[in-house]
Amino acid sequence: MILSICPNPSIDTYAWLEQLESGQVNRIGKLQEYPGGKGTHVAMALKELGVDANLLGIWAGYSGSWIRQKCEETGIACGGITVSGTSRKCYTFRSQDDRFNNTELLEPGPELSQSSYARFRDVCYHQFPQSDLICISGSWPQGAPANACAGIIELAESAGKKIIVDCSGAQLTPIIKQRFFGIHLNETEALALGAGNIENALAMLSRHVELVAITKGADGLWLSYNDQVVHANVDIEHVISTVGSGDCLTAGMAYAVHKGFELEDIARYAVACGAANCLFEGIGQLKIDDVESLLPNVKVKVMAYGS
Repeated sequence: MILSICPNPSIDTYAWLEQLESGQVNRIGKLQEYPGGKGTHVAMALKELGVDANLLGIWAGYSGSWIRQKCEETGIACGGITVSGTSRKCYTFRSQDDRFNNTELLEPGPELSQSSYARFRDVCYHQFPQSDLICISGSWPQGAPANACAGIIELAESAGKKIIVDCSGAQLTPIIKQRFFGIHLNETEALALGAGNIENALAMLSRHVELVAITKGADGLWLSYNDQVVHANVDIEHVISTVGSGDCLTAGMAYAVHKGFELEDIARYAVACGAANCLFEGIGQLKIDDVESLLPNVKVKVMAYGS
């Protein structure tokens, strides 16, 4: 079983607009809601790939109950803790006007007390023995300590479990010198560490992390593992939306690691899953048929380590 941890679940919402005028009344023509949050996307993608996936979240109010129910309807076992407040909504605006098409607007979500964080850590720790691999993805609710993600990584390592991490901002800084299995960052997040370029970021992170993935949108994936580096990418003709592609890429990477694949095939599955999300209307979701059709077309190039 792969355990996915989503500290800050959301209702991901497509909102269709004809136009968006500053200082004017703007009417949404249609809404479509999906269970979301980065860790939720990972769990749902893994489930579609045929993996036994469990999900731990911090749930709040009606929104939290709705997200959890929708995940459970797909066969994902959900756990975690319930806190006061309301789980957030994250809006992606869709429009024929390219000025704001795919613009995102994110609600803050609930507050997390120190005692609630301690409860969540305890729930995570007790789930780790049943988990073959752990993924933790996304932001934390307001009030979470800056080392919240670092604390979960420490628990996983103490339990002897591999963990793949996707985080940013204040949560990223404390984990840079921790030793753990895997990390996925986009180029902006990686370069914010002061490495200067992707190759230097790979080298810097690989000192402490075994599997390092850095993505650069349409330019693809750089993946470092066991003193090897590959670049992988795939061409797709029609992109519906890129929102959630990084989460599906993380899921593909976790799937391939879980199956014991070698580096090049880990890269292939990661890229195919990220691209499959672009072909599907749902936010942070993929279809296995799309993944299987994309896999043969993924181009993988072995690079000289450190170049």
